[in-house]
Amino acid sequence: MSLFSNRKSKSKAGSARSFRLHKLPLRRSVAPDGGQVSRPTPSRAIYLLPNAFTTAALFCGFYAIVMAMNGQFSNAAVAIFAAMVLDATDGRVARLTNTQSEFGAQYDSLSDMVSFGAAPALIVYEWSLRGMGKLGWLAAFVYCAGAALRLARFNTNIAVVDKRFFQGLPSPAAAALVAGFIWLMDDLRIAGADFNWLSWAITVYAGLTMVTNVPFYSFKDINFRKSVPFIGIFLIVLIFVAVSSDPPKVLFGLFVIYGLSGYGVFFWQWFKGKPVSIVQTSTEPGEDR
Repeated sequence: MSLFSNRKSKSKAGSARSFRLHKLPLRRSVAPDGGQVSRPTPSRAIYLLPNAFTTAALFCGFYAIVMAMNGQFSNAAVAIFAAMVLDATDGRVARLTNTQSEFGAQYDSLSDMVSFGAAPALIVYEWSLRGMGKLGWLAAFVYCAGAALRLARFNTNIAVVDKRFFQGLPSPAAAALVAGFIWLMDDLRIAGADFNWLSWAITVYAGLTMVTNVPFYSFKDINFRKSVPFIGIFLIVLIFVAVSSDPPKVLFGLFVIYGLSGYGVFFWQWFKGKPVSIVQTSTEPGEDR
């Protein structure tokens, strides 16, 4: 009887232990003192709601490329801005519904590369840079490569960068800078060949600024759950009215200001003698291992 009870208790312990391991898979990592620490691995689940927004953003990027190939550059630019809205939504939806996953993070990066990397580069090349020969497609490649490098650096430095600032111009803002200029010129009935050097400069500027260490404000420290004064709501209303009155001019102007704001912060901190790096470089005891 005791032998049977021992076997039964061992089987229960084994099943409970296997359940815990299945419930929370562990990953071994090296501690500062040389020992091993078990940490839970990131969730590999696939959730429908946030990934649906990411898929919609990917569709907008692909749609923008198709519209550019058909010569409909205004529709292509609008699709880039729609991808921006969807890209800003999927992360917030995932956090609000507690459906963050490693799959969603990687899928979002791949979608961003299409919508804010390849699509703007191809659109501006078709619109203005094609007639410049080698200089034209090289400028488009500089932008595309800058977006890829910026996304890769963002994924690797996400734990060591000050959350209040982006390290370099974020790829959605760079895409809005390029697409906003195309939308504005097309709205004014100005051909891309007439301002090919200006579009070349904007494309190269956006591509290079994405890979710099210039800090750009991220707006992540704004708490939408806190109460705000009445003037804050009124300013939001004014912004919506201004954008709806003339979207090409207002949106391009806003992103030009944002695209230059990082250099303003950079030189202001440099003039004040403050550190201009937003990467946490301070070391603690044991980190020199």
